[in-house]
Amino acid sequence: MEETIAIDPTEMIYFLIGGLGFFLFGIKFMSEGLRKVSSDRLKNILHLLTKRRLVAFLVGAGVTALLQSSSATTVMVVGFINASLLTLKQSIPVVMGANIGTTVTAWLVSFMAVFKITKYALPAAGIGFLLMVAARRTNLKQWGEVIFGFGALFVGIGFMKDAFGPLESSQRVIDVMVYFSRYPILGVLVGTVVTMLLQSSSASIAIIQVLAWRGLIDFPASLALVLGDNIGTTITAQIAALNGSSGAKRVAWAHTLFNVFGASYMLVLIYLKIYPRVIETLVPGPLTDKNIMFHIALAHTVFNSFNSMVFLPLIPWLQKVVEKLIKSKPEDISLEPQYLERHLLDTPVLALEQSRREIVRMLHLASSAMKNALEMFREGKMELAAKVSRREDAVDNLQAEITRYLIDISMEELDQELAEMIPVLIHSVNDIERISDQAENIVEIAQRKYNKNLKLSDGARERLDKMIEVASGMLQDVSQGLESGDVLFAKKALKKETQLNQMQINLRQYHVHQLNEGACNIYSGLIFLDCVDFLEKIGDHLANIAEGLLGGFRWE
Repeated sequence: MEETIAIDPTEMIYFLIGGLGFFLFGIKFMSEGLRKVSSDRLKNILHLLTKRRLVAFLVGAGVTALLQSSSATTVMVVGFINASLLTLKQSIPVVMGANIGTTVTAWLVSFMAVFKITKYALPAAGIGFLLMVAARRTNLKQWGEVIFGFGALFVGIGFMKDAFGPLESSQRVIDVMVYFSRYPILGVLVGTVVTMLLQSSSASIAIIQVLAWRGLIDFPASLALVLGDNIGTTITAQIAALNGSSGAKRVAWAHTLFNVFGASYMLVLIYLKIYPRVIETLVPGPLTDKNIMFHIALAHTVFNSFNSMVFLPLIPWLQKVVEKLIKSKPEDISLEPQYLERHLLDTPVLALEQSRREIVRMLHLASSAMKNALEMFREGKMELAAKVSRREDAVDNLQAEITRYLIDISMEELDQELAEMIPVLIHSVNDIERISDQAENIVEIAQRKYNKNLKLSDGARERLDKMIEVASGMLQDVSQGLESGDVLFAKKALKKETQLNQMQINLRQYHVHQLNEGACNIYSGLIFLDCVDFLEKIGDHLANIAEGLLGGFRWE
């Protein structure tokens, strides 16, 4: 059988690529605009409302429906996991919910077949652009972005529709359609690959809907492609988690396994023709080119909803699977407190003991950050910056959590000795946080030293190493004092602080002498003095903690 019309493949490809570009641009612009309109409240909601499984699931669906991008939500969750602000248990239902939220775009595209939304696409883009450039209020400009993105999205769909038009009477295409109908597993693979390449499930679903609307694929074949789309969309989270923590990798794999398992059992229902019949039963009237888009949108929603209902009770099992699949890395750090038990608040003595243990852990994190920062400075190991940053995030979070816990203890009935300990402990927590800040400062000068290829003289390195040795010893003394309550460690630490102060004076004089002799690069000298000053400040904060230990908090 011959083609009834000539097909210009070049023109078709141009229309398809251009339309896809407009579609992706529109989705991105619209989701960015919605994100700006919503401000940081989305992140706050995502973080605060994920304690309960069902609520976390609904939050994931709601945020994704608002952002029009499951990728945005899953990447946000990966970010929270990397920062240890969400646990794996909290994150899994959120990404499950994201799968439902992303089906909103398919419903939006479906209205094109009934309401000819493409007629209003260009005016929407024009109105949106006018608001973006002419509106004085920031809120109106942001809504302009949303409207402009909405218009661009449907301009893109219009181009894709026109691109596929000539294929309606192609016998080759009809043969491919029949082939896919016989072997749905191939449809799943194609849908997976296409979505992975596009990195947008919304785009691939829109292409499937337009193909079905044009009569180029039948309904069962489109269902297989939709299943593949759900697998392919997990690539975004996998990419986002590549350099992340074990927790980030685990939530990405939970997202992937959730969709792979779901697509597997639903594929069986496609072979048995049960899944297509269920969808056709749910949509009133016979299946036509006018409502096939709605059929596909409904199939997409039903799959994700049903799969979520199946897996929500199985989250603990899924969590165990990904924990076995992805082992923890030694450098993984939890930002969450490990010892602050709320049920001990009624027993202040025990609650204060738990506070001490958490403060010791916080000091170990700050100490580790300082060690990594100094190693960066001395040896140029720039890859350690990420470790320092993670420890700094952990210390910052623990500062807030421990302070809040100590304030809660102070609300209980305390004897005078315990009451006097609390402000001292809070000051110690603040000093530990400032030690980690100094570690961040050392990272900055280490990066400057590396980027400008600055070198320290052998004499400067030797003197700095001695100061680092004293500061590290002081940190160890304070840590042992906090752990044991032995004031002898505090006294040893204070002696080292006197040494650090004298070293700072001596090294400043040494630097001036080196400059006068012309034996020192001025920029290297400034970096050298910055490091000396940061070490002295670390000593000051450690001295404050040691004085607190001497002044009264005991753990007998």
